[in-house]
Amino acid sequence: MAKKIQSIRGMHDILPDKTPLWQHLEQTVRSLLGRYGYQEIRMPIVETSELFSRAVGEVTDIVEKEMYTFADRNGDKLTLRPEGTAGCVRAGIQHGLLHNQQQRLWYTGPMFRHERPQKGRYRQFQQIGVETYGIASPDIDAELITMGFNLWQQLGLKNIHLEINTLGSSEARQLYREKLIAYFSKHIDILDADAKNRLHTNPLRILDTKNPEMKNVVDNAPDLHDYIDDESKTHFQELCTRLDKLDIKYTVNTRLVRGLDYYSRTVFEWITDELGAQGTVCAGGRYDGLVQQLGGRATPASGFAMGVERLVSLMEEQGNMSDTNQLDAYLIMAGDKAQLAGTVFVENLRKQMPKLRVLANCGGGSFKAQIKRADKSGAHFALILGDSEVDADKVTIKTLRENKDQETITQDSIVKFLTENLATSSSTSF
Repeated sequence: MAKKIQSIRGMHDILPDKTPLWQHLEQTVRSLLGRYGYQEIRMPIVETSELFSRAVGEVTDIVEKEMYTFADRNGDKLTLRPEGTAGCVRAGIQHGLLHNQQQRLWYTGPMFRHERPQKGRYRQFQQIGVETYGIASPDIDAELITMGFNLWQQLGLKNIHLEINTLGSSEARQLYREKLIAYFSKHIDILDADAKNRLHTNPLRILDTKNPEMKNVVDNAPDLHDYIDDESKTHFQELCTRLDKLDIKYTVNTRLVRGLDYYSRTVFEWITDELGAQGTVCAGGRYDGLVQQLGGRATPASGFAMGVERLVSLMEEQGNMSDTNQLDAYLIMAGDKAQLAGTVFVENLRKQMPKLRVLANCGGGSFKAQIKRADKSGAHFALILGDSEVDADKVTIKTLRENKDQETITQDSIVKFLTENLATSSSTSF
């Protein structure tokens, strides 16, 4: 027997019993973003490696340890995208979408990072990203946060709390950076290998450490807010005022710095304590310098990304399962006449009821076997066509989810019957 080939570690199949939940999430997000006027953009999965080293930062974990990078046949260095923002900026510059324009964009698709797989963290994972360009004021920051807040409401998700912070201007962060280097240099013996590596390249990332042995030294580090410039303070205060007016609760976390180098001013995370260590389900902020850093003209920008796997896990944890893909009916065809007539009958039914979800039996089988398939399908009703029903231009209906007597009606009455009886058991309007 040949050896079975398994999926790659950290890259998972999403099986049919799970896809309805994914579809429900994706459809809810698509609808919400459409209501806010955001347009979808689709970028390649593979980009030049230089894009991410310049955008994300040479000394981030992503670039140093996690990217799937390879040389193609021409010797070009390419990378499977580890995140979406850099590619979106690249596309915006390349196609002239950003200069002197306002854009509200979103995308979805797989991202790739070679890290240790665990619950909520995979090597191939799905993200939904939202990016805005050309808007420097805090009202767009508030809009991004509000969209997340409204999404949790629409999905019925609970116990997700918001943390926000401001990183200030690049000049303010440079001053703060020098203070951090001086401070952590005095405690060099306590720093772990990652912290020592970042000390002179990106000391702000040390504040984001998860090493409990460094907690005390990090807690006593200089406070970023003592060095924030006045303009950034005003921007942040205006954001907080808007969130207060919208009754969106938040916590100001002065240690929140985010893991990517391109952030400036506003940063935020939506966090839950129901998913263990991987509690961040949505995160983002401003990245006003990135467009210029990647070769475009200076353009204010902000956005966020959501981890689809984590949101799906949270929906499962909280019991927010969707039945949006549940079948309405299963067509049973018993007899030679019924086999042919049923094909025409079910196609006419689909044309008359475009939203009806009906599965027609294929591959033959006894009446008993077809009834078993109908029940296993999860459909509300079995529609039964035998040769006698075909001759009489009728159809027999068996209710599968309730204990009711089956009934036989004319085929002309089937649309009326399904419209009336499915309205009480489905969110779909027939």
